[in-house]
Amino acid sequence: MRAGIAGIGFMGWIHYLAYQRATGAELVAFCTRDPQRRGGDWTGIQGNFGPPGKQIDVSDLSVYETLDEMLENDSIDLIDICLPVHLHVDAVRKCLEAGKHVLCEKPLALNADDAASLVELAKSKGLHLMVAHVLAYLPEFRLLVDAQQSGKYGKCLGGRFKRVIGPVDWNPDFYNPEKVGGPLIDLHVHDAHLLRLLFGMPKEVISRGRMRGETASYFESMMTYDDPDVIVSVGGGTIDQHGRPFTHGYEVHFERATIQFEFAGFDDGTELMPVKIIHEGGKIELPELGSGDPADAFVIEVQTAADVLAGKDPGALAGQLAADALQICELELKSIKNNTSV
Repeated sequence: MRAGIAGIGFMGWIHYLAYQRATGAELVAFCTRDPQRRGGDWTGIQGNFGPPGKQIDVSDLSVYETLDEMLENDSIDLIDICLPVHLHVDAVRKCLEAGKHVLCEKPLALNADDAASLVELAKSKGLHLMVAHVLAYLPEFRLLVDAQQSGKYGKCLGGRFKRVIGPVDWNPDFYNPEKVGGPLIDLHVHDAHLLRLLFGMPKEVISRGRMRGETASYFESMMTYDDPDVIVSVGGGTIDQHGRPFTHGYEVHFERATIQFEFAGFDDGTELMPVKIIHEGGKIELPELGSGDPADAFVIEVQTAADVLAGKDPGALAGQLAADALQICELELKSIKNNTSV
């Protein structure tokens, strides 16, 4: 698979690093409007994980200022979109119309209708539209997906999930529904995608939350499914208190085991409750989950995209799952606004 990255910010940098380690996937091009980064100076890139950006050798890469220019390169099989979210829809549509497969960073769009239209366009063109929902490839969450799909602990009966951050002072557009979408679309969509993978689409959603303009800032939801035994609760959003930047975790119960995990980041460090598998007889298992480097999950994503172009199933990268995740978020927002179940 020959790929080109659109957009060189933090996620573009992380994806670039993933291509250096993936097999069957070759990065051959990138585009960015930043002239310094076109020259290989990526030293200003910094994120919340992974190494900082550095000077890279671009001599073996085709470098473009615009996506339109990069799409004229007939040797590229797939465009890896790492642009700001509000640019995703137009960029994905351009790529599909140009006959390119797409791997797009999450979320696919800012609303479910736009996402669904892109999924249909890809189908009509006979192209793969994949969305890089990385949560399913992080080992502590991939373990859940594998357990559900294999049935090794019996049926998955539900669970509790949370994802909370502190004030988003660095992004003035965070609560703008036309730019970022607030915590539901930027943050909670991770969990919505995971719930879709584990349980399918909910039958009923009951959500309550605090609104900030047209977006929900903090919320709690309960979801039921066609199977009456399956009950799910999920919550998250922003708490406007400094010092507690990020928390996520879950407790998921199967017929023969319960799996727990929690991570919290604070200004003075982190706290981790590692994944525990509590078997029905009381035995507690601490599974080996690898290096713990979240960048490893992006390598798996890129490798999976290459495998899809070689004929394998897209699994968690499927565009339809990403569109469904946005629909779940919209159901939650509707429930909050109307103060009723949907």
